[in-house]
Amino acid sequence: MQALDDAPTPNGTLTLKLIAQRHDTNLYGDISGGWLMHRMDEACELAAGRVANGRTATVAVEGLDFLSPVRVGSVVNVFTHVAEVGRSSIRLSVEVWIRPPQERNHRALTKVTEACYVMVALDENGRIRAVPAAPVEQSSLLTPPSSFSGMR
Repeated sequence: MQALDDAPTPNGTLTLKLIAQRHDTNLYGDISGGWLMHRMDEACELAAGRVANGRTATVAVEGLDFLSPVRVGSVVNVFTHVAEVGRSSIRLSVEVWIRPPQERNHRALTKVTEACYVMVALDENGRIRAVPAAPVEQSSLLTPPSSFSGMR
């Protein structure tokens, strides 16, 4: 738990890091929300794939909130946290934090969006399959919030 005076920090593991480019902007010069969603999806696919030991697919995105715009040149950091593993599904919390181009402090990050992604494990034919049982050390890292339910 953070003290009231502490600055917020990212939840999860840094899964993807990249620089927002000029060709990723909308008509007004901000990075498009669709581009951010795509990067969040890629990060969740990487994280869920590690848990599933293979191919996964996105089946739901819940509670996607954009908090502030992202400018060209921002360093985009996507953090993921495996919140819950069901029989065939993996629920992840995902947060995007940026370092704006004018910020010189490499540790100064600003949260710009967050969501919950639900992924399912797929077999080689693209059909839903069971997620392998997690080793003891991996299963102890799972800390599902009480609001998560309805796993497959």
